[in-house]
Amino acid sequence: MKFGVSVLLTIIASFAAGLYLPFWSVALVSFGVAAFIYQKPGIAWLTGFVSILICWGLLAFWIDAQNDSILSTRMASLFPLGGSSGLLILITAVVGAIIGGLAALSGSFLRRYIDSREKY
Repeated sequence: MKFGVSVLLTIIASFAAGLYLPFWSVALVSFGVAAFIYQKPGIAWLTGFVSILICWGLLAFWIDAQNDSILSTRMASLFPLGGSSGLLILITAVVGAIIGGLAALSGSFLRRYIDSREKY
């Protein structure tokens, strides 16, 4: 239950933050959600990873579909991707997912640290 709520909350908050803040705001959102909703560190990492993978993957696909893959094909030809816009979208989503996962892991560790200090 916590996993689904965390994923949904992270996706919605990341999308909203992306409208007004820089691209790295997804890390702040993942960190905040993981610190607010406590999960084990591995699950928190998976939550951040899956959330940002879905969010950035869908956003990149939607933007790519809006301009008939013109920009992504040109960008993919600059990298050794053979002009594959789909591979460029996948790489974009995975890079964002790694950032989101590591930020969520950090948030989970911070929550664990704060909870352990309150016992003493």
